[in-house]
Amino acid sequence: MSDVVERTLSVLPGLLGQHKPGAGPGDTGGPGRVSASSRLGSLIRSITALTSKHEEEKLIQQELSSLKATVSAPTTTLRLMKECMVRLIYCEMLGYESSFGYIHAIKLAQQGNLLEKRVGYLAVSLFLHENHELLLLLVNTVVKDLQSTNLVEVCMALTIVSQIFPREMIPAVLPLIEDKLQHSKEIIRRKAVQALYKFYLIAPNQVQHIHDKFRKALCDRDAGVMAASLHIYLQMIKENSSGYKDLTGSFVTILKQVVGGKLPVDFNYHSVPAPWLQIQLLRILGLLGKDDPRTSELMYDVLDESLRRAEINHNITYAILFECVHTIYTIHPKTELLEKAAKCIGKFVLSPKINLKYLGLKALTYVIQQDPNLALQHQMTIIECLDHQDPIIKRETLELLYRITNGQNVVVIVQKMLDYLKESKEEYAIINLVGKIAELAEKYAPDNEWFIQTMNAVFSAGGDVVHPDIPNNFLRLLAEGFDDGNEDDQLRMYAVQSYLALLEEEGALYPQKFLQVMSWVLGQYSSLATDVDPEVILTKLHSLLKKAFVTSETKVWIMAAVTKIASRTSCSKTVDKVIQEFSNSLDTSMRQFAFELKHLSEDKALMKNLLPYDASCSDIVVDASLSFLDGFVAEGLGRGAAPYKPHHQRQEEKLSQEKALNFEPYGLSFASSVSSSGITGRQSPTGLSFASDMSGNSAETGHKETNALKLEGVRKLWGKEGYLPKKEKTGKENEPQTVPCGGLLAGEVGDPPPSGPDQAAILSEGDKEKQQLASSLFIGLGSSAGVSLMGKSDTATQKFKRKSKINETQNSEEISDFQSSAALDFDPLLGTAPLNVEDCEENLHTMLRKASLSSSDLVEDTLAFETPQSEKKCGLDDRLPDSRLSQSSLFTDGNIEILQPSPSAQCEGASKTPLVPALPEELELHTHSEVMELCQNDALVLHLCKVWTNDSLLLIVFVSNKTTSALNAVNLVFEEAEHFQILESLTYQFPLIEAQSVEHCQKCVWMEKISAHGIISGSVNYQSEMETCLEFSITLSLLDFIRPMEMTTEDFGKLWLSLSNDVKQNIKMSSSQGSLSEALNTLQQKLKLHIVDIIGNEGILACQLLPSVPCLLHCRTHSGMLALWFRSPCSALPDGLLYQCQKVMEES
Repeated sequence: MSDVVERTLSVLPGLLGQHKPGAGPGDTGGPGRVSASSRLGSLIRSITALTSKHEEEKLIQQELSSLKATVSAPTTTLRLMKECMVRLIYCEMLGYESSFGYIHAIKLAQQGNLLEKRVGYLAVSLFLHENHELLLLLVNTVVKDLQSTNLVEVCMALTIVSQIFPREMIPAVLPLIEDKLQHSKEIIRRKAVQALYKFYLIAPNQVQHIHDKFRKALCDRDAGVMAASLHIYLQMIKENSSGYKDLTGSFVTILKQVVGGKLPVDFNYHSVPAPWLQIQLLRILGLLGKDDPRTSELMYDVLDESLRRAEINHNITYAILFECVHTIYTIHPKTELLEKAAKCIGKFVLSPKINLKYLGLKALTYVIQQDPNLALQHQMTIIECLDHQDPIIKRETLELLYRITNGQNVVVIVQKMLDYLKESKEEYAIINLVGKIAELAEKYAPDNEWFIQTMNAVFSAGGDVVHPDIPNNFLRLLAEGFDDGNEDDQLRMYAVQSYLALLEEEGALYPQKFLQVMSWVLGQYSSLATDVDPEVILTKLHSLLKKAFVTSETKVWIMAAVTKIASRTSCSKTVDKVIQEFSNSLDTSMRQFAFELKHLSEDKALMKNLLPYDASCSDIVVDASLSFLDGFVAEGLGRGAAPYKPHHQRQEEKLSQEKALNFEPYGLSFASSVSSSGITGRQSPTGLSFASDMSGNSAETGHKETNALKLEGVRKLWGKEGYLPKKEKTGKENEPQTVPCGGLLAGEVGDPPPSGPDQAAILSEGDKEKQQLASSLFIGLGSSAGVSLMGKSDTATQKFKRKSKINETQNSEEISDFQSSAALDFDPLLGTAPLNVEDCEENLHTMLRKASLSSSDLVEDTLAFETPQSEKKCGLDDRLPDSRLSQSSLFTDGNIEILQPSPSAQCEGASKTPLVPALPEELELHTHSEVMELCQNDALVLHLCKVWTNDSLLLIVFVSNKTTSALNAVNLVFEEAEHFQILESLTYQFPLIEAQSVEHCQKCVWMEKISAHGIISGSVNYQSEMETCLEFSITLSLLDFIRPMEMTTEDFGKLWLSLSNDVKQNIKMSSSQGSLSEALNTLQQKLKLHIVDIIGNEGILACQLLPSVPCLLHCRTHSGMLALWFRSPCSALPDGLLYQCQKVMEES
């Protein structure tokens, strides 16, 4: 806190214009005067030194009293007034009113010089609001400053206009601001656009005539002016997008220039070009391209470029990616963009960072209605988010589930919402969630019992913060019923039985609104429970009236219910007790109900006529004008009584009298105004408390006709279709039954059924529950509602139909043709391509050497397709033990191909090229990479070979002397790397390297910080005629440090439970990996994982990061998908291995 105070005090002299700390605040100065900054500084220090709120209030009041006396003194100079304004601003910011200084702030803005005017405008903008009366005094000052030749004054006036300005005074300054759009200074033009944007927000009709000038601002040569105009266009396009379709090309061009980095560097933020400008443009394009294929085609390329460029790992790029995804799913769809957007959403959802996961869920919630299949790809992650420790993640996950709810999964989703509702303490979350649950229950309720139980849980968990519409709609639904009378009676009878059971619980405390619902239902339909004596129900209601926690409003509802039940009974002792107890109540409403009940009980015929059974929806004839009182009203008016005035008219007259004196003369006698007094057509309260059976509140003097339960024109969402009536159930019995939660995991997804109990035993109870939950939550999505979502067979978006098998075959043939043609296309670049098996190994190294840097990636991709086939035919796999890698291993960084030639081949190569480096005999037996060149000059050549031992990675560096003379003191120096640790010394010295000879050294390397790839840099120094230095770099990957970890299934289970960091992902398997064993063999060879066990369609693997960090993998196949679940004590290791697995599966 002290640092903040010191920094604040250090900038005060600049704000107050005090260039000399010792200068006095007044114009005259003087040694006895204290500087402005020191006065404010001493106030701040005094406040920060206080220990209680009371002391702060006392100090501020003393300061305000002193300031009031100072600003009111006629001798106060403008310079001293400026200093007082700053202190007043500080007091106002602390929450203390300083209204006495408002008028002085306006005077300071009118009369002072630049610095004083600046402080005056600042104080006005902080003190006043848009509707403040004193703002009118500032209009002339603003007009004068807008016409000034001083740029600073013009800027200050435009700033205050864009912040606060009275709406009715806009015409006074609008022409001046329009002229400023043509100003030569870009800052004036930018502030003018901001002022016009403010005018558009508060009075859009007054700036409609200058839309052409907005277009000129959009094409302004200054990027700041153009950016300011985007705010106006975003607002106008939201209101009417069709009128600005012709500007789509301009917005696309601007976005291309922004993404391409054509704007000045000042607009960059963390090396990202104008990110907020990109976000604005993306939102505009989304609005313009919605449901418009022609307009959308113009923006496909720039959206693709924006997605590609926003790959930097920074929060602002995540915001750009989110807006890109939002725009792509808003405009007319394009397949390629939708796939890229889906991958982007997947990265967000799978991210361990909470903010990115929230972004992913937010994006998924938006796009789920357009692409339901996208939720299927991340169903396990969504289920895990339901138990996330962050409540925001939970809430957004429930919002996502709310969007995908249908008649098949409503039970499970509503239960999850209810679980969260019972735990939540935040009022806003409760109100929001209760509304969603009630809506889902009304739309998709499977039966009466579930509906009533769900609504009971809503009322119980929601408490009294439940919106009044929810219980009202529930009661309206019960009252109106459906077309089938039997269905209506069953629903009402179950509601009565459930409420009677709840009232029997001892010590239960229910919310007031829930008690009101219970009272109304029991009073209206308790007679349906023929097996329950009405006296029992009356006794329970009577006991509720005695409860201390029951409010007066709820007691009125209970009394109404007692009255309705009493009308259907001949006599009741409980009713007599109620009348006796509440006839002398201090509550006037209860006393009124008791007297009404007493008189109605004495005349049962009248009571039955007034309270007929189940007549809540019957039309009630109401004389709204109370014509039977016309004679009484006319007589009163004739005697001089005042005519009735509505409430709003009385309020208006009261306010007008408070503001000003009433100079209207008295009117004529009231006798002549009887005819116009509005005797007919008047609305007045009804006289009887029970006129509306829906409400039991007699505290209100009556109810209007609109309070009845009948709603004309409202769609009945809960009808026979919603309840699945018997005739529909019988009609569906002959149809194929929907597979239940457990069966959805295997029955219809294309996988064979479990072969025995062993397969079920491998799954833990938690896994089974999650899988069953996923099947229950996501059932009904996709193209086939009967297919298990855990066994989803197609990852394409729902917007496009799945291709047929013929098309898939053609596509696979086209891919193979493309691979072969790609190899032929590189023939001029690579020399002679390996066209046969014998030439494969001989030409492999030559092709890598001759490939240019610009085409290295393409060459590697081509070789990645060619090498596995040739290796398989050459039989190199047979020469390696099972625990080692094949040549196609991904241990290398992608630039080195792994070779393990026979000793005879090595001898032949050595005889042909004597300077070709060769591994020592003790290292030849280990798996190693090809010897590759690092760097060279006229004298030296450096080669590298990676050797993967069981406990380390060895870097073998060969130094070859090409000259005809020996080289002395050749030093090899490695630099410290961010991700790696070299165990021995970073330097190595070769005392002597003979002519035409090769020397080598080896370094043991461990990965210190987990990363997908990293670089170790170094240099070699030697002395010949002059000192020479050669620099080199070595690329290492995570796979260089992964080793298989052998263990038993029992050890795997124990270690699995002890690990806490895990990552899950579903990966699509290629056609060549049809079975689980083939996929696991691929992972074993490429990633060097140890296969612990395979049971049915599940497998477990283990590996370790050198030196001894374990990582376990659980795999399961379902309908062409491979579900991966990593666990490790290191949080970053599962993410790194998941990335490598995805890469391997895509390449294979």
